[in-house]
Amino acid sequence: MLTEFESLVHMQRHVAEAHASNRMFGTKVGDAYTWMTYATFGELVDHARAALSALGVGKDDKVAIISNNRVEWAVAAYATYSLGAHFVPMYEAQLEKDWLYILNDSSAKVLLAATDEIYQRAKAFPDAAEALDHVLSFEAPDGAAHGWQTHLAAGAKAPVDPYMPKTSDVAGLIYTSGTTGNPKGVVLSHGNFCSNVNAVNGVFPLQDDDCSCSFLPWAHSFGQTAELHCMVSRGAAIGIAGSVATLLEDFLLVRPTVLFSVPRVFNKIYDGLNKRMAAESPIKRALFQRTMAVAEQRRELLHKGQQSWWVDKQYEVLDNLVSSKVRDRFGGRLKYAFSGGAALQKEVGEFIDNVGIIVFEGYGLTETSPIAAANNPEARKFGTIGVPIPGVEVFICDEAQNVLPDGQDGEIVVVGPNVMQGYHNLPEQTAEVIFDLNGKRAFRTGDMGRIDEDGFIKIVGRFKEQYKLENGKYVVPTPLEDQLRLSGFINQCFLYGDNRPYNVILVVPDFEACAAWAKDHGASDTSPEALAKHPGLHDLIGRELQTHSAEFKGYEKPKKWALLSEEFTTDNDLLTPKMSVKRRKVVERYLDDINRLYEA
Repeated sequence: MLTEFESLVHMQRHVAEAHASNRMFGTKVGDAYTWMTYATFGELVDHARAALSALGVGKDDKVAIISNNRVEWAVAAYATYSLGAHFVPMYEAQLEKDWLYILNDSSAKVLLAATDEIYQRAKAFPDAAEALDHVLSFEAPDGAAHGWQTHLAAGAKAPVDPYMPKTSDVAGLIYTSGTTGNPKGVVLSHGNFCSNVNAVNGVFPLQDDDCSCSFLPWAHSFGQTAELHCMVSRGAAIGIAGSVATLLEDFLLVRPTVLFSVPRVFNKIYDGLNKRMAAESPIKRALFQRTMAVAEQRRELLHKGQQSWWVDKQYEVLDNLVSSKVRDRFGGRLKYAFSGGAALQKEVGEFIDNVGIIVFEGYGLTETSPIAAANNPEARKFGTIGVPIPGVEVFICDEAQNVLPDGQDGEIVVVGPNVMQGYHNLPEQTAEVIFDLNGKRAFRTGDMGRIDEDGFIKIVGRFKEQYKLENGKYVVPTPLEDQLRLSGFINQCFLYGDNRPYNVILVVPDFEACAAWAKDHGASDTSPEALAKHPGLHDLIGRELQTHSAEFKGYEKPKKWALLSEEFTTDNDLLTPKMSVKRRKVVERYLDDINRLYEA
């Protein structure tokens, strides 16, 4: 019988006792991982609670943090919860102005800095943030007054009893990174988080011997709830990746059984394997294609409740010869992959599934804690975000907030215990998205979708990204952009046509693949700048655009395109920390290029 958790404090204290000797967190030290048990982690939480209390943190105070995933992040979070205080995470990659805005908006009392470099940038923040009293560093020298370890040592000598929150008590504020304007603080209660944790535990096959390799930021709701809280709730292990750049090496060391990821990572796996196969001998390519075909056939039979001895035997042999070699690159134990944060293309999901990694795609927003719907072992359909999780209802509504019948497109609306308390200090913006739906408190997601005849939900796009062409036709750019990125020659793309006669597109090429193509076609300069100006590559990208947009309507397809020499990144402020494109920023930066496409 699974324990139903009432608060994150109840959850953490339960697992510290029930799974005391289990591995909890693994941290990379040199070329190996060292692991901490649940019991040791529980002791650190106790010490941190006393340390924060000594700094004046009490019920409803705010503790902020600027840090990537690390043990100290989780210790600080659960210690904050156990004082009845609110945890406010921020990204290391955010701009200083965003840090200061969040500190002031949340009225944070204590700020924890991951590194000495961040501490040096933040130590003067109390002068600009009225409520901020203390800035501590995780990496300060032993005994330093601003050192986290110094305060932990003091806390170990003066224990403080935990506060046991009610479900209605606020656990934290997660600030949406926002593609426009200032970040909004989403207020989430212990009941919000735990409703997600309890629902996930009810439908997904996570066990206390499972292990993940963590690289999704816990400052984002998907990484925080789906991985950190859900894995901890089961007494499972989390190996913290050194960095995104070292993931393949980290997978081999951690040997995860489950993977929490965003479509961008799955797209890279899909693209990388396809490119690798394209360079192999005809025999190896044929073997790989046969492996994919047999896996597809087997899945279709299982979906119908059928089985074939011959198909199963082929699958077993080909899995051992081909697919297991792919899984070996993830450490050889990977069973499940959970995808969220954006839509996973049907082709990519099926491809990952074909190599023996069962993919569960889900959906939600920070405002829904975040999971609202997901595919699960009993209900799975590629190309959809699954069905509502237990305790949650999902409706499709029209502009007047009337519920539409299945099969019709409208706005996705979520009802359930996972719906946020509101936006911090923003009652008017909260009122814009929270409304009464037949006596139930409902949240407007801003996403367009439909529910099919089997009850599965499909995302169509986002209302705020939708624009109208000069001819009155509406275009939602992200579905086409997602499809175009499946090309091995396209890394990123940005469709545009707001109030224009037709669509154009900005394309960031896959520079490695395009450089290889350009070399084969006689180019001596394969720098990104040269590739962006290469006429032959321009024509090649045009053919790729045509091929991968074949299923879209004529007016949705771009008529002209330009190649860019720079990726959209967080550093150039064209991506949010969760890797969403800042559409307004892209238009501002490349408006001259866009205008030239309409002039040519």
